[in-house]
Amino acid sequence: MSKFGVELEVHIASLRRYARSLLRNRVDAEDLVQEALARAISRADSFQAGTNLRAWLFTILHNVHVNQVRSRASRPDEVPVDAVEHRLTTPARQEERVEVREMMRAVDELPDEQRQVLMLVALEGLKYEEVAEVLGVPIGTVMSRLSRAREAVRTKMANGGAAAGLRRVK
Repeated sequence: MSKFGVELEVHIASLRRYARSLLRNRVDAEDLVQEALARAISRADSFQAGTNLRAWLFTILHNVHVNQVRSRASRPDEVPVDAVEHRLTTPARQEERVEVREMMRAVDELPDEQRQVLMLVALEGLKYEEVAEVLGVPIGTVMSRLSRAREAVRTKMANGGAAAGLRRVK
């Protein structure tokens, strides 16, 4: 494997996590990561040595995702069978799981721009400058989107949702 391939491999897990946070579907996320990696490999000569490979890969993944969203918008809606099956099954509800689900629901309800920034900073640990580069926006925009996202999640969690209606029974 080439040196470039080895360097790419280090970032695959992070790309998968971010793709799953964008798509909320493991299979689609894997497809997105594969497409992004294929583009990165085919355009390896455009990568400037000494720059941030991780940010470059996230930028490619983000751009592939945006292109897929645009192309899907022009097609009629389809509901995958596994999505319906997932909604019909209910796993055991424990207090921690409910809280995590409520938080994920709050994150899922965020506008795409805020959710993307939150996931890149909180989940992937990218610096604000890297997020700005990945999304192609000014750093101030990253900071304001992140602030709004955190506040929205905090508010939704404080107001409760399903978790607020639960009480501990001994």
